[in-house]
Amino acid sequence: NNVLGFPYIFRGALDVHASGITRAMLMGAVEALSKLTHEPVPDEVLRAYKLANLAYGREYIIPKPLDPRLLKIVSAAVAKAAIESGVARAPYPAHYPPL
Repeated sequence: NNVLGFPYIFRGALDVHASGITRAMLMGAVEALSKLTHEPVPDEVLRAYKLANLAYGREYIIPKPLDPRLLKIVSAAVAKAAIESGVARAPYPAHYPPL
């Protein structure tokens, strides 16, 4: 889903001044999205979509676009993968969750 991938892939890449987008960075984004889907959905997401409950299953296999956790979690995974794959030209940002 473009709305879940591209903004956060680019944010993570830009934050570490990556020289390119690698397959490892894309996989980092995918894995972060997958893990996030299995975590409890914040109340602010439920309110935004006017839902009483939302949990991983048939109706919820990827995070909702308005989930505020996407920015830090997916971007951080992309930045980490950029560093590990050697394309990062800047250190891991301090405003991201610890590695």
